Amino acid sequence: MPSPSNKAVIQVFLKHLKPHRWLFGALVFFILLSEIAAILVPLFYKQLFDGIDAAAGDLSSAIGPLTAVLLAILGLHAASWLFHRVAKIANNYLQPQVMADIERAGFEHLLGHSSNFFANNFTGSLIRKVRRLSRAYEDFSDVVQWDFMALAVTIVGSMVVIWFRSPLIAGAALVWVAVFAAINYAVARWRLKYDEQRAAHDTKVTAVLADAVSNTATIRLFTNQKHEQGLFRDITAKHRKITTRSWNIAEINDALQWGLMIIIEFVVMALAVRLWAQGELTIGDFAMLQGYLAILFTHINRLGRIIRRTYEAFADAKEMVEILHTPHEVKDVKNAKPLTVTKGAITFTDVNFSYRKTRHVLKKFNLSIMAREKVALVGPSGSGKSTTVQLILRQFNIQRGTITIDNQNIAAATMDSVRENIALVPQDPALFHRSLMENIRYGRLDAKDEEVMEAARKAHCDVFINKLPEQYATYVGERGIKLSGGERQRIAIGRAILKDAPILVLDEATSSLDSESEALIQDALHELMKNKTAIVIAHRLSTILYMDRIVVMAEGEVVDTGTHQELSKKEGLYRRLWKIQSEGFIK
Repeated sequence: MPSPSNKAVIQVFLKHLKPHRWLFGALVFFILLSEIAAILVPLFYKQLFDGIDAAAGDLSSAIGPLTAVLLAILGLHAASWLFHRVAKIANNYLQPQVMADIERAGFEHLLGHSSNFFANNFTGSLIRKVRRLSRAYEDFSDVVQWDFMALAVTIVGSMVVIWFRSPLIAGAALVWVAVFAAINYAVARWRLKYDEQRAAHDTKVTAVLADAVSNTATIRLFTNQKHEQGLFRDITAKHRKITTRSWNIAEINDALQWGLMIIIEFVVMALAVRLWAQGELTIGDFAMLQGYLAILFTHINRLGRIIRRTYEAFADAKEMVEILHTPHEVKDVKNAKPLTVTKGAITFTDVNFSYRKTRHVLKKFNLSIMAREKVALVGPSGSGKSTTVQLILRQFNIQRGTITIDNQNIAAATMDSVRENIALVPQDPALFHRSLMENIRYGRLDAKDEEVMEAARKAHCDVFINKLPEQYATYVGERGIKLSGGERQRIAIGRAILKDAPILVLDEATSSLDSESEALIQDALHELMKNKTAIVIAHRLSTILYMDRIVVMAEGEVVDTGTHQELSKKEGLYRRLWKIQSEGFIK
């Protein structure tokens, strides 16, 4: 996908600004009033100095008129200050709201992406992109509101006033402004590609850092600290080089700006002296011109920074805008209807699925699971067991065939309704960095504390929770790192018990449990599976033995089905797997 255009970035900003358009309108109104009041001040400088010049022989009679002019200047400054303060207060309410809206939209769009999307992107870099988009709006709106608007009013207002006094000087100043703007624009365009590279390298720095921090245990285990430091040193060195190049271009631009300002001040004053000598300008006109030059320099001196910040904002925003423009791989079809599960029968019909075009995982896969049947999926690694479960949960789209639950095609049902009817206990459950109570309650957010604790008791979570100083209020760390693998799985089982969905999926749910814990959990799982359709992916004999049926898979196909007694008597893949595991137990 090509990089989004600047127009696409602005459209995202305007979309989130639109709900607050009245507040934005008030903000713009007061900014314009503030700048208009400021641009009128040099006109009164002219009156002041012309009055002083005219009253050179009679100062006493000029005190009153001159005082009135000074009060007018003070009033204009006060008005400009007041309007500016009102605009700032309006911005304090507007900008945080729009930034929060942008971050929420980015977060919501990210959550809608498929498992495949997150498998191909670093979590840390995605977080960075969401935050950078909102900060890009902050930079862009600051530039437009406080810089571009002020500059536009200053240029138009000062040129109009100067034109009435001297078209020659106004023309020279206007040509200078055009040259100044053209040079700044050209330099900004030159720098843009480096700013975009800087933003991309910044994302890579974050990704490498996040990847290393999340794998610190592995780094220490293999004593590869120096290797990781080298990787980080290389990526930060590239980021440093591109940043230095970008800043050097900005320095060149600043040098050109100062040179141009020196030139225009000399030209304007030289022309003014010539016109004064011809009697076309007064001493007050000199003061007025100097006042407008000062205001113009103040604003136009920031033009390079204004253009630079604008393009930096675009560069920072484009990565996230690209994600916002990336359609969700798995989404509800038009007019999707909620799935209604009354029995829980599941049927795969001629299902073809592949993660990549060259690697087929399921090939014309057919499987029927009766309502409330307990089915175990067994087979060697890579046979498609976990993929089968992921497809039931609609984590991926199938390329061909149908999957139905109670004769309803899940591809035509809303994803939320499909997942609401399925409880999953994964092999490696990830927990939130929240309390144990909140993590278990995630199975059903409206559950009362007593219901959460009852589910925990059934999953035998209370065995370790009650030993903790803060018990259910204990925070578990990022992804549950403060708990053992077995404890995390018991929390996941507690969630499933609390959810009480008609279809239950256990993906190696007891793989991290010791023998004592597994014995406790088996009772809970048998209770949990009552009156439910259960699909169990397992290698442990203790789990497989009690299933109604065992489905043997190999290379994405069903190669055999039956009970343990039936399959263990037949020559085939299941008997070989059983023999390997049995011999392992005997040893």
